[in-house]
Amino acid sequence: MSRIRPERGAVTAELVMTIPVLVAVTAGLVWLLSVGFDQLRMIDAAREAARALARGDDRVAALHIGRRVAPEGARFTVVEAGGLVTVRASGPAGPPGLALELVPDVVLSAEAVALVEAPG
Repeated sequence: MSRIRPERGAVTAELVMTIPVLVAVTAGLVWLLSVGFDQLRMIDAAREAARALARGDDRVAALHIGRRVAPEGARFTVVEAGGLVTVRASGPAGPPGLALELVPDVVLSAEAVALVEAPG
């Protein structure tokens, strides 16, 4: 004699409820990793531009080096004073896709300082 249990299908219903949550959490983690990667690129871009300016490279060429490394849309500010070169890079970091268009952009920034090298 078989007995029909009223819980039949409960596991399926629970699974259907948890899958969207797991997908949302995974998408959020991918977005956070993307922002972290873009922040590292912003730091590297500021550092590369500051090094190039400190060793005496042309300003346009140095900022071109920084823009090659930086995420799309990065802006640079350069201050040279007291034998130091300070480069600040900033710009937006958007979502990596994956239907995350509703997530707002995050503004990233990084600053690097380099000692101007003596010519010779």
